[in-house]
Amino acid sequence: MYKVKIPERLNDISSFLVMDVLEKAQEMEKQGIDVIHLEVGEPDFDTPECVKEALKKALDDGCTHYTHSMGDIELREAVCDNYQANYGVNISPDQVVVTSGTSPGIFLCLLALLEVNDEVILSDPGYACYPNFIRIAGGKPVFVPVYENDGFQYRTEIIKKKISSGTKAIFINSPMNPTGNLLSENRLKEIASLSTCIISDEIYHGLVYKDRAHSILEFTDKAFVLNGFSKLYAMTGLRIGYLIAHRKFIRNIQKIQQNLFISANAAVQRAAITALKEAGADVEKMKNTYNERRIYMIKRLKELGFGISIEPTGAFYVFVNARHLSADSYNLAFDILEKAHVGVTPGIDFGNNGEGYLRFSYANSIENIKNGLARIEAYIKQYYNK
Repeated sequence: MYKVKIPERLNDISSFLVMDVLEKAQEMEKQGIDVIHLEVGEPDFDTPECVKEALKKALDDGCTHYTHSMGDIELREAVCDNYQANYGVNISPDQVVVTSGTSPGIFLCLLALLEVNDEVILSDPGYACYPNFIRIAGGKPVFVPVYENDGFQYRTEIIKKKISSGTKAIFINSPMNPTGNLLSENRLKEIASLSTCIISDEIYHGLVYKDRAHSILEFTDKAFVLNGFSKLYAMTGLRIGYLIAHRKFIRNIQKIQQNLFISANAAVQRAAITALKEAGADVEKMKNTYNERRIYMIKRLKELGFGISIEPTGAFYVFVNARHLSADSYNLAFDILEKAHVGVTPGIDFGNNGEGYLRFSYANSIENIKNGLARIEAYIKQYYNK
């Protein structure tokens, strides 16, 4: 018998429920069942042609070897230019580390920041994987509830009550997964003024349909910023992102990168440069299409009786109150999948304060969204409106 003990810390690592829904849906599809996917937060658009051509050229040019561990200098310069153009923020290429997607960037950041048992403040609900990243890095997630009637925005007075001598950072995500809501400029300023550093996941920046997203770097340099190309440029499978950090932490982040990952994919880094410099028109088309879907989905979900107190204006999610159907979002989501053949994400995936909610993604065609919501309407009529 194999007697090696499983590390205790892994007992607290939860599964990613949206993937459980997706994998169950894929099993159903193998059986010939037509499933409409409104659960997955992945762009349904093809990667822009200019990006694909740049990737092909990079391979033809022999970009198949290690780059500098912090990333291609031209890409890091392009990231700096992008933050200057969009936010008026001056950063230097030596503050940027290119990563194989945003998730490795989060891990690098936490490993460089946390001692064992250091605390990181998170919103509840919030992105499902953040607490697990923190636990794997040896830290402790501390949850601050956010509420539907407040657009799921942090309340600074509640954050202050959670700050302790062990607090190392506050994690923010705006536009937010799962809610699609933005943190207001005033709340960002208030959070930036608190006596701890900020970790800001800005992966959905650019996918904003009203107002505008602010970078935390507009208000403080006491911050780590995460961003990438998966969502805005429909480059999920190419796995390219970046971390912006204060110079104080850069050398340690670089050393961790060298040991764990060496460097990000060389050819994909060249494609990312083209994305930043040439794919603006493609992004605008995708953004306009997302907005059409957003408007339709919000209207239709309200007609079906789901609660949406404040309409989301970013990312590609709508987080709805489904308590009129069930307070058990996990079983409700799987019941909808099995009976209506529509994938949706249970709110409990995003924290205890997400229970009773469902997340719908509009990263799918308007035809599929219409058909999916029609199926859910029939499901509600059959099983709840008797």
